[in-house]
Amino acid sequence: MSVSRLQQLKGHIFPENKITAMAAPSPLSTHVLNTAMGVPGSNMALSLYRQDPTTNTWSLLTSRTTNADGRCPGLITKEMFIAGVYRLHFETALYWESMGETCFYPYVEIVFTIIDPGQKYHVPLLLSRFSYSTYRGS
Repeated sequence: MSVSRLQQLKGHIFPENKITAMAAPSPLSTHVLNTAMGVPGSNMALSLYRQDPTTNTWSLLTSRTTNADGRCPGLITKEMFIAGVYRLHFETALYWESMGETCFYPYVEIVFTIIDPGQKYHVPLLLSRFSYSTYRGS
């Protein structure tokens, strides 16, 4: 078996940018779907923030990039996930520019409240160049 074939197999067994079976899944997940083209929103930069309840200032928790499936595994650990107000910031202009397109919304921010951090939360972004929507999934 050739070395490149072994590398391909390794990529299927241990895919990059995916949570391995040993890692605990994130209690918060997101998934970007490019509804205009019917494909995942891959390679989109995003940031997760939490609001300080006493000062109303935002603290950056992590910055990531969506994988080939438009997902961002390992967004936050269970230990860091507490009740509060969170914000997901998606760099939509950079995403569309990378495909030679322009868009109406240069970024999308989704602000949501976590009351019970013991639950699983999924916050997808459905996106086209001129519109977006979101919902709370599970």
